Formats: sequence, structure tokens, C-alpha cells
Amino acid sequence: MKSAALYLTTVLIWGSTWLAISFQLGDIAVELSLFYRFAIAAACMWLFVAYKKPNMRFSLIDHGFFALLAISNFGLNYLLLYWAQNYLSSAMASIAFSMLLIMNIVNTRLFFAKPIARRIYCGALIGVVGIICLFWPHLQQFDLSNGALVGLLLALGGTFVASLGNMISVRNSNRQIGVLQGNAWGMLYSAVGLAVYVLINGITVSFSAPTSYWLSLLYLSVFGTVIAFGCYFALLKNIGPEKASYAIVLFPLVAVALSSFFEGFEWHANTFAGFSLVLLGNAIVLTPTKRINAFLASRCVAKNGSVPS
Repeated sequence: MKSAALYLTTVLIWGSTWLAISFQLGDIAVELSLFYRFAIAAACMWLFVAYKKPNMRFSLIDHGFFALLAISNFGLNYLLLYWAQNYLSSAMASIAFSMLLIMNIVNTRLFFAKPIARRIYCGALIGVVGIICLFWPHLQQFDLSNGALVGLLLALGGTFVASLGNMISVRNSNRQIGVLQGNAWGMLYSAVGLAVYVLINGITVSFSAPTSYWLSLLYLSVFGTVIAFGCYFALLKNIGPEKASYAIVLFPLVAVALSSFFEGFEWHANTFAGFSLVLLGNAIVLTPTKRINAFLASRCVAKNGSVPS
């Protein structure tokens, strides 16, 4: 029941953050917006730390991994995804990000030596074909100046970086580092790193933005960062990255529904085909072989009245 609640919270929040990000673009530099987001999130996390008073002392090696977590899950990945949404609708960006599921499973094999079932390769291939279908009109041009293709490459790059961050979170959990402590240090390092990035690149600090910007910023900071990451990393710790990634299959549905309503996202034949293939590929990846065989056997029984030999 606890895992179901964590799933639902993660799906609903992250499914809606793609639309919230669209309100962050245009008035204030993306890098500065991300600094604001993680500065607020870090402040919330450390206020909670002050209340709960967990042990916050860790080795230098652990702090090194906290810094890597900041870069991969709370920094570079978001820069790439925010930049991607300059070219893509929130729906398209969220669908591209759903490839995190497959990347997590492959990286779990590489970093933690977990075997990969044959259905994983099948699901991965179907997912890739789905992404190709979604962006086929733009891929036909093979032009990196094409906005949608640039957006796709940025989104997939941000997704890969996020997957590496998930592996770091699993490593921290294996070291018995709590989700609260890991996220608190990670978000603090992220805020500091983004502040340095803003200063080095001479980005003008500005607070001139409409109310929609600040409301979406608060939503992204508190719900999209503190609460959603807490729920998701708790899932990673409790049930592993393969199963926790099931949330990634579901939140594009929320993102697409919101984008269709608020952004006028239009569905075409390639959109239906691509979206369906991405979901099918992810479903195959997450469904154990025994369940697939049992389902096929039940279908044969229903059709032929006997179990296949």
C-alpha cells in the first residue's frame, strides 16, 4: 500500500511538472530559474533536517557522490530538459523522458551486474522505434538545425544523465544513506553549483516575471523537487530501479493530457503510433516473462479450449 501511494504521488506530480516548466521559459534565464528552484528546495529540505535531526555526517567519498547526485539528478539533467522544452511541447519532452525506464535497466546491469532478460532488449527496441515514430517528420530532414530534432537530442541527453543519477541514488541506498540525507546534501550542492554557473557565465539576476512564473516555480520546488524526488528515491530504495521506473511509463499520460488541454497539443497518426509503441515497449520491459507466458497460455486456452503443449 505504501509503494502504491508513492507511485501515485510521483506519477501525478511529475506528470504535471512538464507543463509547469513551460511557464518557466522566456522571462528569466533557464539557468537562473533552476538556481531559484533548487535553492528553495534545498532550504525546504534543510528545514526538515533541522526538525528531524538525522545524522548528517558522511565521509568525503560519500560527499563526492552527493556532488555527483547534484550534477546528474538536480543540475545538468534539468538544464538539458529545460533547454529541450524550448523546442518541444511538454508532452513530447515527457514521452522522450520515458526512455529513462530502459536506460535505468541497462545501467543497473552495467553498474550492479544485474542480468538483463531477453524481453528487455525487445522492449527497448520497441521503445526506440516509438521515439522514431514520434519524431519521424523531423527526423526525415536529418537537419540538426531542425528545432524538434535538437529538442529530442537534448531531452534524451538529459534522460541519460538522470539515469546515471538514479544509479548514484541506488549506490547511496546500498551504503545505508537515507533518502532525506542524500537529497538534502544533493540539493544543497546543486544550488551552490548552479549559483557558481550563473556567476561565471555573467547571467543577469532578475526577479521580473509574471505571477504564473513564481507560482510554477514554487510548485516545481516544493512538489516537483522535494516531494516527488523523496517519493521516487524511496521507491528506488524499497523496490529497485527496474520496478520503481514503472512510474515513468505512467506520467507521460498525465503530461499528454495536460498538454492537449493547455498547450493545444495535436495528435497525428505518427503521434498515436509512437506513443503506443513507447508504452508497449515499457510495459514489456516491466512485465516478468512468467506473466507474459501465462497470459499467452490463457489466450490459447480461451481460443482453442486447451493448453498448448
